[in-house]
Amino acid sequence: MDGTTMRPKDFIAIRDWSAEDLLALLDEAAAIKADPGKYRRGLEGKALALILEKPSLRTRVSFEVGIHQLGGYSLVLTPAEINLGKRESVRDVAKNLERMVDGIMIRTFRHETAVEMAEEASIPVINGLTDFCHPCQAMADYLTIREVKGRLEGIRIAYVGDGNNVAHSLVFGAVRLGAHITVAHPPGYAPDAGVIRWAAEHAGATGARVEILEDPVAAVRDADVVYTDVWTSMGMEAEAEQRKRDFRLYQVDDALVAHAREDYVFMHCLPAHRGEEVSDGVIDSGHSVVFQQAENRLHAQKAVLLALMA
Repeated sequence: MDGTTMRPKDFIAIRDWSAEDLLALLDEAAAIKADPGKYRRGLEGKALALILEKPSLRTRVSFEVGIHQLGGYSLVLTPAEINLGKRESVRDVAKNLERMVDGIMIRTFRHETAVEMAEEASIPVINGLTDFCHPCQAMADYLTIREVKGRLEGIRIAYVGDGNNVAHSLVFGAVRLGAHITVAHPPGYAPDAGVIRWAAEHAGATGARVEILEDPVAAVRDADVVYTDVWTSMGMEAEAEQRKRDFRLYQVDDALVAHAREDYVFMHCLPAHRGEEVSDGVIDSGHSVVFQQAENRLHAQKAVLLALMA
């Protein structure tokens, strides 16, 4: 949304939103967390459809609890009910739901499915995860970083692992919010080239820095935040054994985090495969804020729901 002050109707990718609007969402999320009772009628009587094409713990619970705590209610739709693109087209689902509910959250595989849903539906659509990005997770992540570190501008984030949907949204957020992020990935697992180009074009506006490299030690050196994700995401199970071989030097363990700042925090979007991308010693250490992150999904998403559906 560069060049315009209009807030988007939908929450599909963080790069669609301006720095000012993202900061307003984070401020609202912090206010909701501090005094949730103040917002208990914010979406009174509003209905949110949850389209879950992928299994979910945090996404489903946080959205269901969140809309309920705001005075609304949710309806869960799994592939058994709709089977997007097979039993019924994305357009037809969108056109049906816009006449019956007030908002849609979609957790799916193809990013184009979420984009099409947003284009076809007249009501707000929220991306609960696609193979390209995970904006609600990143909002919870940046809320957590700001809580722990007191700021976002200039914070050094090291992401170690697959240049996947989580990495993409962290990069989008860093660029919009003025953080510095380094992504260290094995050869062949770099973030999407279009994401890297977009970051290079827009980072200067906030003083953000984005670096993509293959050396995890160089990435983690002097980092304020060390972040990782699973080596094999949902839908890629056939690649699991190959990925274990390719990522074996990218585990976040005590030896790697020794290069970070003494007061670094460890982050993971969960679920974690302990002994693969992260050791027990790191994820269970006093530096770990993974469950604070998970809780903040609830507060960040309530802010998004209010911004779009109130």
